[in-house]
Amino acid sequence: MADAYIVGAVRTATGRKKGRLSQIHPVDMGAVVVDELVDRTGIPTDAVDDVIFGVVSQIGSQAGNLGRNVSLSSRLDLEVPGTTIDRQCGSSLQAIQFGAQAVMSGTQDVIICGGVEAMSTVEIGSNIRDGLEHGRGKPKGELLEMQYPGIQFSQFDGAELMAEKYAISRQELDEFGLLSHQRAAGATEQGYFKQEIVPLNIKLEDGSADVHDRDEGIRAEASIEGMQSLNALREGGVITAGTASQISDGAAAIMVANEAAIEKYDLPVRAKIHALAVVGSDPVIMLEGPIPATEKVLAKAGMTIDDIDLYEVNEAFGSVPLAWAKAVGADLKKLNVNGGAQALGHPLGGTGAKLMTTLVHELERRGDRYGLVAICEGGGTANAMIIERMDSVAA
Repeated sequence: MADAYIVGAVRTATGRKKGRLSQIHPVDMGAVVVDELVDRTGIPTDAVDDVIFGVVSQIGSQAGNLGRNVSLSSRLDLEVPGTTIDRQCGSSLQAIQFGAQAVMSGTQDVIICGGVEAMSTVEIGSNIRDGLEHGRGKPKGELLEMQYPGIQFSQFDGAELMAEKYAISRQELDEFGLLSHQRAAGATEQGYFKQEIVPLNIKLEDGSADVHDRDEGIRAEASIEGMQSLNALREGGVITAGTASQISDGAAAIMVANEAAIEKYDLPVRAKIHALAVVGSDPVIMLEGPIPATEKVLAKAGMTIDDIDLYEVNEAFGSVPLAWAKAVGADLKKLNVNGGAQALGHPLGGTGAKLMTTLVHELERRGDRYGLVAICEGGGTANAMIIERMDSVAA
């Protein structure tokens, strides 16, 4: 079986809800990152075997097979197909996993894997609400109701359950939320994100042109007093708006290839995909999946958490990575070192590829070897992946 390598990784800077990216069509955002991968790798536009894109709210501008529409909107040849997947918040990490599996099997050689979410345009949960309002039903059918009677699956409730189960206090959460902003602000000011971000030409409300190349949600002025002043999202709870991920717009994409394609097209090798895992977990607590997913991917790689140099664990809520770190014995100094979704945003379908893009670039900047990405997902699933930084296929 062939190996799978990351040969390109890019993302847009995220935009805040109703912010600087809110007027850009999600398909156009996706096409921008696809074209950037083509430019950076130098691959012929007819050499990509498929485009696999994740998006969560598949309605309106994000419906109609967004992955194919991204391919059609890019400079890729007409013959390059595209498809769309939904594994909730892990959709684009699952896209990378599907792409890796394809090139490892040899059935395909080059896949562009990514995701996008325009949450300003297509509000979270809008596809479900539309179903209820127009008599199309709800996702929870009779058989699932029999399994979980009377339970409305909620990520907000799951975040609180995670905090309770793993004894995470409001103080810990506020401090971690503040750290996310501090790390993100520091990384931005020091230019750590410059290489991974594709600048986007945008129009402002007054009609003037501008370039969007900095994550919009970072609060460099954040303070612990400000974090502590926020009300909990649930009565008696510990999660606040400051310790939840930001609603965001954005896209990211990864190009995955095997040795045959790398040699044929002289592609730049960035990292090897070392191990893959996806798991199901309790849909009520919902957000605990990154823990067993990490345990599974480490076992498949024959590694321990101490072997990993950097971790990117999505900050859907602050309780998720904090619980994950306690459960797997991770070093918080290696966790989300340039900030996470509490500061940088969480454009649902694009977040997995966004985290992977940041991880690849940060491993390169530091000269570290192994990185791990894990992400919780609606419905109680989670993906995890271990990559190894490489300078060449022979490294």
